[in-house]
Amino acid sequence: MTNEDVLAKITSIIADQLDKDASIITPATNFKEDLDADSLDVFEVIDKIEDAFNIEIDSDESIATVGDLVSYVTKQLAA
Repeated sequence: MTNEDVLAKITSIIADQLDKDASIITPATNFKEDLDADSLDVFEVIDKIEDAFNIEIDSDESIATVGDLVSYVTKQLAA
């Protein structure tokens, strides 16, 4: 799965989960600042992404932006 595929799937999940327009979500999008997501929102997004990609995301991982999440998921899929 390419980085672009991962980004597209993650963007779709975030847009659906946070009720946002997918066109505003880019790798530079910050969950808290740009999407007004609180900790519970981020937890729910991560839960959906874990299910979608069949991976586990370490809660200690520093994920502030969509790009951070895409990089993490891509690394997990390659491992």
